[in-house]
Formats: sequence, C-alpha cells, structure tokens
Amino acid sequence: MIDLHCHLLPGIDDGATDLETALAMAKIAVADGVEIIACTPHITPGVYDNQGPDIALAIISLQAALDAAGIPLQLTCGADAHLAPELGQGLRSGRVPSLGGSRYFLLEPPHHVAPPRLDLAVQDLLDQGYVPVITHPERLTWIEDHYNQMKALVGAGAWLQITAGSLTGRFGPRPRYWAERMVDEGLTHILATDAHNLRNRAPHLAEGREAVAARLGAEEARRMVLDRPRGMLANADPETLSPPNPPRPGLSLSGLSISGLSLSGARARGWMSKLFHVS
Repeated sequence: MIDLHCHLLPGIDDGATDLETALAMAKIAVADGVEIIACTPHITPGVYDNQGPDIALAIISLQAALDAAGIPLQLTCGADAHLAPELGQGLRSGRVPSLGGSRYFLLEPPHHVAPPRLDLAVQDLLDQGYVPVITHPERLTWIEDHYNQMKALVGAGAWLQITAGSLTGRFGPRPRYWAERMVDEGLTHILATDAHNLRNRAPHLAEGREAVAARLGAEEARRMVLDRPRGMLANADPETLSPPNPPRPGLSLSGLSISGLSLSGARARGWMSKLFHVS
C-alpha cells in the first residue's frame, strides 16, 4: 500500500515528536503493509511555516535513518497545505511541495470554519494545472451544511482523501457517517492515515482498506490505497486513472445504516437532523 498523508517527519509539526517516534511509526506502517509514505507536514502560515527545501532535507535525513535501521519503507515528499492566498505560486516555486513532485497536492481546508469562495479557490488551482486533493473532508465540522459543495468540487475535478480511521470509528460516529457516505456515493479517491503519533493517530491504513472492501469490494479498496496513489506519484493524468465507483443503485438517505442502526424515509432524515444537523 501507499500512504500519501502522514506526519512522519520528526519535530517539524504536530506529528512525530522525535526520531525514535518516527521510526516506531514507520515500523507500524510497514507491518500494516505500507511500502511508500509521503511525508506531508503541515504548511500553515504563521503556525507551521515549513517550506519545500527544508522538508526535502528532513526526508533525506529520515530516509537514511530508516535505511540504517533496516526498515523497508520508501519516503517521498508532500505537504498538508492549508488553504491560503498564493498557494498556486507556492506550488510553482517549490515552496509548497506537491505529492512526489506531481500535479497532485494535499489541500487542507480550515477545520472549523467553512472558507468563503472555496469553489473559486479550487477552480483557480485546477486552472493552473494542479489537482487539489482535499484532506479528511469527513472530519470538517462544517461538512453537514456544505456537503453539496464538496460534491460539486469533485465534479469540477478536485479529489477527496478520506482518513482510514474514520471508516472504523476512530474519530467517532459523525466522521464515520460522512466517510461511509462519501465512499458509498463514489466521492472518495484515496485513503490515507493522516498519522501523527503512536497513540490515537498511529499509521493504520489496512483497516480502512478492509472497511472499503466490505462496502465496495476488494478491487475498489485496492485502487484507493495502491493504484490511484501510485498513479498520482507518477503524475498520471487524472482522466487515465479509474474514477471512484459510482453510487450503489438505490443508495440514498432512506435506508442508511450508521454503526448498525438502520433507518428509513422521514424517520432517517429526522433522526439525522437531530444528531448531525443535516438539512
């Protein structure tokens, strides 16, 4: 498998705090079946002012430590880039690294506030030749009121990355619901761990793959953790990569199931509005 979102570089953001932690996280990832990890530290102006050249040097250093420790893991570059002005210029200059130097890059929207004109910002990046991969949309606190906007962004050419642990309930029932819905409705392009530590954010990707396999089949699950990520790192045209599976026939809010709770019709809508404030 290939994990394209991982905060593995030590001491550079809120991910691995030191080399020992980074090596331990790498061992977990390898044991889980991961062969390639994109090191994607936050780039958040005024908070984490990481830049491409510094990230590249940190990757070289960590790769040497992995090789010395006999951990068979290949690293590549990337960043979890916060939505900010002049992001396109940062990508062109190398200040903001894309995934493996490709046209694909991780785009992190604000977690608690829906950004104004997100659609225009994404379209501008698409027009510049990049493919924004919107990270963990299922965990955004504003997804309930902007789900149709997220669908429109995918229709325009953006990609979505779901966190593997969201599909297994590691982040609670609400992110699990939205993750399952985005998978079922054919909006999810890749899974990644978004791993930060050895405790509650360890790099467990296989559990997400198995969750997708149970819903859409093993072939689509493999595409999310291997085929599409490999194509992205090869800078493949998105049109040449298999799109996510289309929505399952008859899938709608009626008959949805959350953590074993099955609902139907108006009862589902009423229950969901109370719990998740879905309109």
